[in-house]
This record gives sequence, C-alpha cells and structure tokens, in this order.
Amino acid sequence: MPDTDILETLPIERRLALAYAPPRAKRLWLGFFALDARLGTTVHNSVEPVLTQIKLAWWRGELAKPHAQRRRGEPLLELLDAWGDDAACLAALVDGWELLLGDLPPGPAEAQQYADERARACLGLAARLGIPTDDVAHAARGWALADLNAAIAEPGAYDWRPIKLPRALRPLQVLYGLAARSRGKGPLMPGPVSAMRAVRLGLLGI
Repeated sequence: MPDTDILETLPIERRLALAYAPPRAKRLWLGFFALDARLGTTVHNSVEPVLTQIKLAWWRGELAKPHAQRRRGEPLLELLDAWGDDAACLAALVDGWELLLGDLPPGPAEAQQYADERARACLGLAARLGIPTDDVAHAARGWALADLNAAIAEPGAYDWRPIKLPRALRPLQVLYGLAARSRGKGPLMPGPVSAMRAVRLGLLGI
C-alpha cells in the first residue's frame, strides 16, 4: 500500500495537519497518524473483545521488536521503519486504545488515561526528532480528549491555554489548536471556518 493510500485512510484534519510537517518529520507523523487510525478502527469495529485484544497484542509485540525483525509485507509496519527502534514508544497508542474496549462512551477516568497514553506517544515522537518536549504532553492530551469527543464530566474545564510548539511538531500544533477552539465538545473540523483556522495554524502556528 503506497503512502498516498495510507494517507487517504486518515481523517481530514490529520491529512491537513500532516501537510504542514517539515520533510524530516512528515513520514514519522504519517506513521503515527496511520497507526492510531488503524488501532481506532480495530477497537471501534470490535465485536469480540478477546479477539480484539489479540490483535492489539500483535501490534504491541511487533512494535517492541527491533525494526529489522518486524514482519515484512505489512505496509503500515514498513511505514514505521522510519521510526527505527523508537517505534516501541508507539505501543502507548495500543495501550490507550485498549482502554476503550467495552462499553462506550468511556468514563472520565478511561478518557483521561487514553489521553495520557497518546501524550506518551507524542513525547516519544518529540524525542525521536530531538526537540524539546515542553507543552507536548498538554497539547497531545487536549487533542486526544477532543478527538475522542469523550463523555467526560466537564470537557470545557481542560486548560486550553495557547501553546507554541517547535516547527517539527506543527501537525500537533494544528490539531491542538482545533481542539482548543472547540473546547473538546465537538468535531475538530465541523465546517469551512475551522478549515481556515487549520490553515492559519499550519502556516503560522497560531
């Protein structure tokens, strides 16, 4: 599966956010987004939780291997070669999605734990790029809560403070900015106004 085919599996806001990633970070972000989307589809389409856990465990096991030992022929795994052995940090995405198996919508505790795991994966991405991680976890948690549109007690109570991230993390800047605008209460891109907001975030980071 070519990268363009993988790209088309992503939600529109992630495709737009990815467009503003600098070249050295673009393939890392594409792998991150694609894995997260694949795991989300696996969980949302789950009929038998035990079988879904087996699938998630497979991903966790593959990510833990040195990249030279991972199974070949799986396009998404091959895309993650760009991460090298650092792909192990993406197991946090597996852990996060596993928390959502079962009754939906998740409660506040599950939603927060899910957000924490996505933040952990984003911190791994920042470390892979060798850039400071200040504000990364906060931005990632906010994006995760809004993306999940979780039934938390007070979604507006999250601290949606302005954040300025390094250029290599511009995709997260875009997604957090959209999440902050909606205060986690609805879709990240409900219409053309939010699309223009995403473009401004992508170009200027504000």
